Amino acid sequence: MNDPCPETGAAPALRRLLDLLASGAATEDFADVLADARRRGAPAAVLSEIDDATWQALRVHRTLRQHRRREAELTALFDTAGDLAASRDLDTVLQAIVRRARLLLGTDTAYLTLPDEAAGDTYMRVTDGSVSVLFQTLRLSLGDGLGGLVAQTARPYATPDYRTDERFHHTGTIDAGVLDEGLVAIIGVPLLLGGRVIGVLFAADRSPRAFSPDEVALLCSLAAHAAIALDTAGSLAGTRAALAELNSANELIRAHSAAVQRAEQGHDRLTDLVLRGAEVPDVAAAVAALLGGEIAVLDSEGDPLAGRAGPAEGLAEAVAASRAEGRSVRHGEDWVCAVLAGQEPLGTLVLRGRPGLEDADRRLFERASVVTALLLLLRRSVAETENRVRGELLADLLTAADRDPAGLTARGRRLGVDLGRPHLVLVAEPAGAPGSATTDRARLAGAAGRYLFGSRGISAEHGEAVVLLLPDDGSATGPAGAAGPTRAAAGGAGAAGGAAVAQQVAELAAERLARLAGFPVTVGVGRPAAGPVALASSYAEGLRCVRALRVLGRAGDGASARALGFLGVLLGDGHDVDGFVGATLGPLLDYDARRGTELVRTLRAYFDCGGSLTRAKDELHVHVNTVVQRLDRVEVLLGRDWNHPERSLELQLALRLQLLAGT
Repeated sequence: MNDPCPETGAAPALRRLLDLLASGAATEDFADVLADARRRGAPAAVLSEIDDATWQALRVHRTLRQHRRREAELTALFDTAGDLAASRDLDTVLQAIVRRARLLLGTDTAYLTLPDEAAGDTYMRVTDGSVSVLFQTLRLSLGDGLGGLVAQTARPYATPDYRTDERFHHTGTIDAGVLDEGLVAIIGVPLLLGGRVIGVLFAADRSPRAFSPDEVALLCSLAAHAAIALDTAGSLAGTRAALAELNSANELIRAHSAAVQRAEQGHDRLTDLVLRGAEVPDVAAAVAALLGGEIAVLDSEGDPLAGRAGPAEGLAEAVAASRAEGRSVRHGEDWVCAVLAGQEPLGTLVLRGRPGLEDADRRLFERASVVTALLLLLRRSVAETENRVRGELLADLLTAADRDPAGLTARGRRLGVDLGRPHLVLVAEPAGAPGSATTDRARLAGAAGRYLFGSRGISAEHGEAVVLLLPDDGSATGPAGAAGPTRAAAGGAGAAGGAAVAQQVAELAAERLARLAGFPVTVGVGRPAAGPVALASSYAEGLRCVRALRVLGRAGDGASARALGFLGVLLGDGHDVDGFVGATLGPLLDYDARRGTELVRTLRAYFDCGGSLTRAKDELHVHVNTVVQRLDRVEVLLGRDWNHPERSLELQLALRLQLLAGT
């Protein structure tokens, strides 16, 4: 039955209840509707109706609130799933999960712990709402605290007051961290992956609190997402590692394939070079291009046959190691490989610019040393054959040069030896000669062949010595050190310069031949000569130098007649007075002959007068300035040391011999 008085009916109260539901008012506001009706004096029936309506409104209000909370939870879970799908950054995903757990449960803090298999404990992986550094760096032993119980049982646990809860194994470290953070109520749920606990997700309040089953379920859902994130991250890490390994393997395969291809190309290239009769520098250039480095080829003495020699420090030890191992070895940033014919060292290959050398490239480098050895052996065999033929020419030249000079010159030209051009004649004997064993002379002959290898010189055994004929054109001495540089160091052409070159060549030849033969070698050299007869005379001079060195006790040295001075005339067989006078006074005699001057007479008067300019000018009947000018010219022609004791003694002896000979 309708109330005849609308003001005292239930309708206004019901409308107000609907407004409260629509506005989402607090629960307390619904009770005010019934209280207002009582104050207005509403009938009992109306009050009863309003009470029933209020109870129904509260039910609806509670249901709506649960739906909203569930909607928020589902939204959070969907957002978390979206994070998992969109993000590959594990830290970002875990941080978002922990933050949502804190917000949805309305707790003061939330955090996540993970096991450290290497350390055998667990550590704080992510925290949100934490203010304690001690708590954020807390590490928990396995089985300790609430988290240890969750990990052992794989079940969620909650406590309204952690400090007084005896279900957990309390430790001083954990309790200190919890106290420093001020936590009281804590809930922890396991992160499960295939039935295995891989971590624990926590939410905590700084005041006592009981966690509802819905809150536990929500935290478990977030923990499941965290487990998926960890598993995905692990899978991605494994995939990345596998991809990295595959990439590395692919790179190795490509590098190996390229090295094998280079090795094949190198084999074909080296074979082609050998068949085409290429030289050692050609092989070095080809291998350098294939390996992408710089190749130097050194002979057995360490002198370069191709490329630059580079620093010699430690090289001998590296070569010895290569010979012992039978393959290439590291030498600092370089690679070294001995060039061998059996056990005989022929030279060395040095590779620069490739500190890292793969096996295939290393084998190519070592194969190049074998090809180089083959080429050197071929060249040496050809050179020895040619030298034997040319040696016959040299033997005839030394035996009977005046019998048929034109015929000897023609024979030499056919063999590639121009006897009409200046040559140096070197006479080499084992330091024990005379009477040296035939084997020593044979070894010296072989050493002479290796000494001349790569040059246009020839050698032959003659008598008890080995004779070497070297073109005096700056390119003949080959590996032993070219005559050209020594001539430049000696001051150029001319008698004095040529004599200095001869002396340097003799000293160098004695040193190199001794190393090659394995015993001391004495070397004498004649003056540069051209033509069969002059060359035979130069040989005789070189032989006298060898004998003079023996008499002087200088076996194992090298010298020229000019270097021995008058001692060579006195001690050598044959006493070549004219040769000594010509070598000593030649520039003055030539100058006087061309200019009509009296330099030789002035020099004799100067020495006869004991070096007195005044007495010399009286002896010559000229002004003292004339004597000074003539002696200045003598210095220009003979050198500044003409008046030094040793040189002046030779000059005085030559002047006396010239006077006695009446020339």
